[in-house]
Amino acid sequence: MGDQPARWTRATVYPDMWADPADDLRNNDVSPEGELATRLDFLTNYRITLRMKCEGLDPEQLARRSVPPSTMSLLGLLRHLAEVERDWRSWITEGDPLPKLYGEKGADFDGAVGEQAVVDAAYADLEREQAATDAALAGHPDLGERVAIRELMVHRIDEYARHCGHADMLRERVDGRVGQ
Repeated sequence: MGDQPARWTRATVYPDMWADPADDLRNNDVSPEGELATRLDFLTNYRITLRMKCEGLDPEQLARRSVPPSTMSLLGLLRHLAEVERDWRSWITEGDPLPKLYGEKGADFDGAVGEQAVVDAAYADLEREQAATDAALAGHPDLGERVAIRELMVHRIDEYARHCGHADMLRERVDGRVGQ
């Protein structure tokens, strides 16, 4: 097998899952009411999923690339999502767009190197940018108020969902861990 990791999971109740239901932060057994609450619930769960896929890995593992020529890594995904949160905020705020966090196109992935300071900064950037976009959107609870509000919510869910799928494969490549 060489450097191929063996497939494994921490779940014991349902061995095809990432975590047992009692340990899964996404299981809250409460159905949201209304369109906005439903969208926010989906977004929150995808954000949790991304963090779950990154947990327990060291900086080198987080920065490990998928397969050439791709530059994608779990750390790159964290940085990329911080960058797009910042970019999306410009859709609904006045003034000039905010400057890029990491530089030119592709720098979010290219700069994802296996150093603890880079990992710490990526998590801090992601939290800050998510909170800022959430705060900006909180001022617009009516999704029909402007087209950009509804589109922004849908784009966020779509972006996180797509990248959580990438994170599944990246994590399995790193250490063999699989699951939902």
